[in-house]
Amino acid sequence: MLSSPCPTRLSLFQNAQADIHSGKGPMTIHARPLSATLQAAIEAMIKEGPRLILAKGTPEDLRALCSPHMPPTAFPLLEDALHLAQLYREASGLDAVRFRLEQITTDSCRKFHTDHVALRLLCTYYGPGTEWVSTTQGQTAASSSPEDDPALIHRIPAGHIALLEGNKGPHANGQGVVHRSPPLSHLPMSERLRVLLTIDEPTACGMADEHNPTVRP
Repeated sequence: MLSSPCPTRLSLFQNAQADIHSGKGPMTIHARPLSATLQAAIEAMIKEGPRLILAKGTPEDLRALCSPHMPPTAFPLLEDALHLAQLYREASGLDAVRFRLEQITTDSCRKFHTDHVALRLLCTYYGPGTEWVSTTQGQTAASSSPEDDPALIHRIPAGHIALLEGNKGPHANGQGVVHRSPPLSHLPMSERLRVLLTIDEPTACGMADEHNPTVRP
């Protein structure tokens, strides 16, 4: 059974979701360090785990769907991800969620874009974190794809938990947070890897009922 989330962390998420839905801001970031146990589990995932697990359901459903595909040494990572799924569920009010845990080695989603969802949770467990720009900068970035300017681009550190309002958010006016996966192809081969968790609504892009879960070894 999934243990109860930390009350403090749950309160932070509920406050963050309230801020987003009250129009105070389209994005919140909860800073946290990655414990030694969690870091070891992430390393185990990289060495032995699947490249992708995509599933939908309640956190308990997700445990049953995902556990058979995870090496036992990576279970602390799965447990952490399930806690974040529970926190997202509490914050969003959804019963079921879409859960995507993947190892990224390419420039996938390298262009600035917005998401066609109401609310999305992102956590980079390993490697460069998701990059984002502020609203006025984001409108320019999304429309013209300018050359990278370090002064305009912000990066979410690994381990931190971000809640982003998407295009369907109540105060987004059709323009969610503009963000991207950081390009990896310019990095040395040994550094071209991210482990990313994405949690959002179960009808989000890429989720099919006939493939639940989708697993790529």
